[in-house]
Amino acid sequence: MEYRRLGKCGLKVSEICLGTMDFGSKVDEETANKIVKKAVDLGINFIDTANVYNNGKSEEYVGKAIKGMRDSIVIATKVRHRIGPGPNDEGLSRKHIMFAVRESLRRLGTDYIDILYLHRPSNVDIVKGFVGEPTPLEETLGALNDLVRWGKVHYIGCSNFPAWLHCKALWVSDVNGFEKFVVSQPRYNLLQREAEREIIPLCVDQGIGVVPYSPLAGGVLTGKYRPGASPPEGSRGALKPEFFKRHNFEWDDPFNLKVIEGLENFSKEIGKPMLQIALAWLLANPAITAPVIGPTTVEQLEENVAATELKLTEADLERIDKISPKRGPYFT
Repeated sequence: MEYRRLGKCGLKVSEICLGTMDFGSKVDEETANKIVKKAVDLGINFIDTANVYNNGKSEEYVGKAIKGMRDSIVIATKVRHRIGPGPNDEGLSRKHIMFAVRESLRRLGTDYIDILYLHRPSNVDIVKGFVGEPTPLEETLGALNDLVRWGKVHYIGCSNFPAWLHCKALWVSDVNGFEKFVVSQPRYNLLQREAEREIIPLCVDQGIGVVPYSPLAGGVLTGKYRPGASPPEGSRGALKPEFFKRHNFEWDDPFNLKVIEGLENFSKEIGKPMLQIALAWLLANPAITAPVIGPTTVEQLEENVAATELKLTEADLERIDKISPKRGPYFT
């Protein structure tokens, strides 16, 4: 396992980040504990969660699993989504951020959060149903700045922000002397390379770490979903089909199907699993700090981490670009 600086800040994290979105739903507490312990044994020191993952159970499971080794672990969690019925129980207002962070600290059983992400913007409708009430960036970033000054949070970042909003947030922080984003978490995989147009070039230019989520497109890039066939029993495709529609991960989509078939053929040629190729492709990109994986078993974790040993050649990367064409950078 290699360790990489998070953008230009001093924090070093493992090249693989353990995602825990399924902790508390598909993954029970005992299994979650085993996955975390094994991840640490494999060299992972970077764990990603969120306050809304399974009504806080993910944070609770992570907190219990890292007892006795907190200071060697980098924990990232998030704030933004609705966590209660009240008018202030969602969004990026100072009131909601302060309350949400206090509750995350309680569930995690710690007195500080290493990285706090803004889970989504509050003032732009990126995904229908998540827009909520707009909050001035000065209020949001001012609250994050105070949390850093108080030692409750060490670093701040954003998730699902478009490039223009990244840039505006950096400007607001600059003119007000606030803490700046050091990390961005976009959705980025071989089915969705849109982040290459503007987000990744901006992050490279500004020294912001990139920690992509859904590197396997919800499992579609593992090859377990077959065109025209029902999804495997118990899989996310069977339990949450709306997830794949919302994120454009449908395995029957003509473009996606072409990429999947090309990746399958390449997988057979080099004798490596599709998922390891998809992860190794991200790891080969110097702009990427650490993709977020979401294993639900120890076996899946081990198979994912094995991607760190797969070193793709320039010819391999060119072949993959033909399978899934580049989307950027954006030129005028």
